[in-house]
Amino acid sequence: MKETLKRLRPELTSEQLERFCAYYDLLVDWNTRVNLTAITGMEDVANKHFIDSLAAEPYLKPGAKVIDVGTGAGFPGVPLWIIRPDLKLTLLDGLNKRIVFLQTLCETLGLKADCVHMRAEDAGQSPKYREQFDAALTRAVSGLPVLAELTLPLVKVGGVSIAYKGDVTDELDGAKNALQVLRASAKRVEVPASYGARTLVLLQKSAPTPKAYPRKAGTPEKKPL
Repeated sequence: MKETLKRLRPELTSEQLERFCAYYDLLVDWNTRVNLTAITGMEDVANKHFIDSLAAEPYLKPGAKVIDVGTGAGFPGVPLWIIRPDLKLTLLDGLNKRIVFLQTLCETLGLKADCVHMRAEDAGQSPKYREQFDAALTRAVSGLPVLAELTLPLVKVGGVSIAYKGDVTDELDGAKNALQVLRASAKRVEVPASYGARTLVLLQKSAPTPKAYPRKAGTPEKKPL
């Protein structure tokens, strides 16, 4: 794992490499009991999970308060923290088994993150989380209209929701109404080829989210804006 990561990202420090290795070992071990990822090979995890997760790093300001929505096994939030320990990280997931894994992972890595078992729709209506973050992250969660409704209520005015995507041409066209309703604009960012077929979509929040959003759990997916 160290050799693979060092080849892909030569600037990684020995401490960062040790943390990625510990992450990989724990991921593979827990994956035998909890469905965390279909990708378990060392090379694939290094490329498709760890390195891919780092694509958003340039768009996170120093000391940013960040929430990873539908984080699953901790991607992209935990790899980003490994290279950016200044980030104040919240890991949000609707499955408690994953949260237990994440709590163990954070303890192993020395990461003081807030691991929250809650649906994004509920978090977005909670005063504890609504409009409290500089950035929200999503990776392999849903289409852009749904992602916008799930994440923008969590972000401060002037903050950004960053969606990890592949080809998003059709999705951007289909998200225009959602962005208008939720008071945000979209910017497509192509990332270096070293990340694979990856596009980031930055949803920039320009005004407070109307109180009606997000709608109750399950509705954004069933009836996208």
